[in-house]
Amino acid sequence: MNKVKTLDDLRKIRESFRAEIDLREKSSNPEQMPQIKVSMATCGIASGAKEIMNYFIETLNLRKIDALVTQTGCMGYCYAEPTVEITLPGKEPLVFGYLTREKADELINEYIRKGVMVDGIMPVTYDAVEPE
Repeated sequence: MNKVKTLDDLRKIRESFRAEIDLREKSSNPEQMPQIKVSMATCGIASGAKEIMNYFIETLNLRKIDALVTQTGCMGYCYAEPTVEITLPGKEPLVFGYLTREKADELINEYIRKGVMVDGIMPVTYDAVEPE
């Protein structure tokens, strides 16, 4: 740990600890917020899952959306990597595949914020998404 030389240094340390405490508090009641599990098996990492996970964390934080982002092992959809499982409060989990930063952004804006399925992003558990 670096030495604290200025008040600004102390503020940075405080914010860092607050972020860690916030993550721990969220993880005790995950069913009350969106949960995003990024498949981080070898095939997922090779397909860009680490970048997708970082994008979710950074974007949700910047937009001040409370969500719990974690990693998981293989979900069995190696052909569709990177994949994520998203569980909204009170809903069944859905798996989304072939993610890019653009598709992750659409998921955040439409599915996580509004609960609306995004056209063109097929949950692996469905054959088709019916328009509402």
